[in-house]
Amino acid sequence: MLRRVVSARGPAAFSRIRHASTFFHQRQPFRLNRVQAAVGVSAITVLAIGFSGFMLDTGTHMWLERRLWRLKSTVDSETQEWGWDLEAERWTGDAEGGTDRALGRQGRKAVRDAWFSHHSPEKYGPLDDEEAASSGATNVVDAMLLRTEALLRSAIAIAEQPEIAGKLHSSTLPDLLTRRAGILERLGPSHLMESRAQYERVFRLLGGDGLQAARTAVKMGDVSQRLGEGRDALAWWARAVQLASGEETGAQVPEVPPVPSASPAAQRILFTALVSTSAAYAMARQLSQAQKIEEDALNLLRSIRPPDTFASASPPQALHSLLLLHRSAILSPPPCGAAATSSERVAYALVGTSVRDSDELAPSVDDRLLGRYTKNPYLEKPASDLLRDARRSAADMWNLLGELTERMGPSHTKLALDYYTRAVGWAGKTNKEGIMERADSTLEDDWVLIFRNYTRLKQKVTPS
Repeated sequence: MLRRVVSARGPAAFSRIRHASTFFHQRQPFRLNRVQAAVGVSAITVLAIGFSGFMLDTGTHMWLERRLWRLKSTVDSETQEWGWDLEAERWTGDAEGGTDRALGRQGRKAVRDAWFSHHSPEKYGPLDDEEAASSGATNVVDAMLLRTEALLRSAIAIAEQPEIAGKLHSSTLPDLLTRRAGILERLGPSHLMESRAQYERVFRLLGGDGLQAARTAVKMGDVSQRLGEGRDALAWWARAVQLASGEETGAQVPEVPPVPSASPAAQRILFTALVSTSAAYAMARQLSQAQKIEEDALNLLRSIRPPDTFASASPPQALHSLLLLHRSAILSPPPCGAAATSSERVAYALVGTSVRDSDELAPSVDDRLLGRYTKNPYLEKPASDLLRDARRSAADMWNLLGELTERMGPSHTKLALDYYTRAVGWAGKTNKEGIMERADSTLEDDWVLIFRNYTRLKQKVTPS
């Protein structure tokens, strides 16, 4: 057919066909070159993104190494004198700061990833549905804790390898085990047995001696109490008291020593153990034992001289004194308005508020810690924890006073409502719509009880 067309139209038609064929063959390499160029650009882009991600991850890990190093190298003498450096969150056993080099590249990265997962969970994003279902995570906090625990478990497995274990700093494995035990403790009842097993390992690695061992013994007692093993709990708290006071009595139940230790860190451990002991006795209805512990502990607390004013004391000393004041409030026999006021005093001192507005429903609940505490990396967390505990205890004590006052009869209803109002003020906060809701520091069950008492009596006093 083509031959007939060419024959019919002559040389001119043939020339045009040949020109078109030549043009096609000349343009085809150009098209291939454009495809090759696009593929090349895409490959370079992917490599650049991957390299940038690698460099960003590497830079982030280098930043954390420097941060951990600075934390160890910048502790001041005042902080050391009051023992707050001993209570710092310990993620590394290297005395010079940073992660232990003996862990190797993989082990050190696992420790740093665990730190980021715990402190910056948004870096890793949420667990996918399959991972969340298999691990039992039901919320963001669970996911963060589970991921952190898995990373710590990986780092511990590396640290326990025979070729590595002998090269580690003496505190590396205890530090990692303590961190994992604390995470497991927060994950709830199903993880408590494993948490206690980790604390037991730490206690043995520490040789059962010293303040770190005493602090571990307190945790062992707390976990045993949650497991319903009250006798073991008392034995561990007794061990903590003896280690903190420096008196080996061999007692299997806590006994208040005649004089407090000269070490501020030891004093804090001692009274923490005594508070746990008192609470355990009270829950077991052993009220006479609880009363004796409380009275002896309060007498011992009174022998420790507080600073003239919290403002004039150094931040480490002020925080220590505020913590002991809070412990005395908890140990005071209920019902005690003075104890509730002491808890309020602790909270106000931490945020720098000295005067309470009697008409204010939510006093200081949104206030932040004073800069003198937040600027010190060793004081920020214990101060934040103390503020949370002071708010909780103030709310609980005012709520209890309200319940007891309400039982005294109709003539005391107004006073009971005042106590409930004060409890709600510490347990709740006002949202943007002006509605009271649970404060972040308040447990859900506590808020339900406190707010129910408040609303019930308020409706009774001022019916609509």
